[in-house]
Parts: sequence; structure tokens; C-alpha cells
Amino acid sequence: MSATRTELLRWQFDLTWSLLEYHLERLVPEDLLWEPAPVCWTVRADADGVWVPDWSESEPDPIPVPTIAWITWHLGWWWSVTIDHAEGRQPRERTAIGWPGDRDGTVAWLRDLRTGWVAVLDRLTEGDLDLPAPFPWQDEPGHRVAHMVAWVNAELMKNTSEIGQLRLVRAAGPR
Repeated sequence: MSATRTELLRWQFDLTWSLLEYHLERLVPEDLLWEPAPVCWTVRADADGVWVPDWSESEPDPIPVPTIAWITWHLGWWWSVTIDHAEGRQPRERTAIGWPGDRDGTVAWLRDLRTGWVAVLDRLTEGDLDLPAPFPWQDEPGHRVAHMVAWVNAELMKNTSEIGQLRLVRAAGPR
């Protein structure tokens, strides 16, 4: 028996999440704000103690290397907004989504997002996958919910590999 599209997308998500979980379990606080290069994006506490990510509306040149903290904020941002769209809620603005500020808060936040996304996936039917995608292609008609789910899997895999690579390079120490 062949897998349905929803089963295949869910399997792919679970596989990707297991790879992220591997790194989340091994993160140490020092990993998060380690700056791997002189040109770097990170998160910084403002005067009120709110963690704010570095950001530019246009792609900088050279492109900054992100910290794990910045990547986890970015992951939390796009995933929160995707869940907002999938749940039919008004999506939050980028500036409304802050970084939790420490390792335990970050890991808990990402695990909560996983729980929210799994609830979305568990409600999807094969027919739902053919509906117009609410995000991230609002201005590009033709994309379907199946595209959105596949995009989440791809974006999660990309962020997972970035987190893993930075974690391993920091742990290996200088040459």
C-alpha cells in the first residue's frame, strides 16, 4: 500500500524534527550567542530586556553569518506566522515575535511550535492539500497547502542543518 500525500509529508516532517531534536538536546547555553564570524547576525537584549534580532529589509552584502540564537528566532518567526495562517488567525508581525532569551526557553518554544504544527498536520485531509496556500506565497497564486507543508519541511531542514553545523564548529574549537 502506498502512502498518501499527508502521510508522506508527515513522515518527512517527523524525520526532519528528529534531526533538529538531536541538536536541541545537545545545545549548551554558550552555543546560542557564539558569533562564528566578524560579519554576524544575532539577537540583542534591548533596554527593556527584550531580545531583538538583527534585521535588514534588503539582503546585506556580505550576507551575515547568523548565530544559533538568530536562527532559532528566525525559525520561530516563520513557523509562528505559518501556524497563524494555517489556523486562520491574523498573522503576527515579525517585530512581535521575540527570542525567548536562553537555551531552555528556546528549546521549549520550538517544541511548542512543533506541537502546534502537528495539530495542523493531524487535521489535514488529502483534499485540504489542494486548497490555495495561505502562506508564504500570498502574492503568487497557484501554490497549494501541500506546497506550504513541503516548504515548512524544507525550511525546517535548512534551519536544522544550520544549527547543527554551527553547534559542531563551535564545539570543535579554533584551529
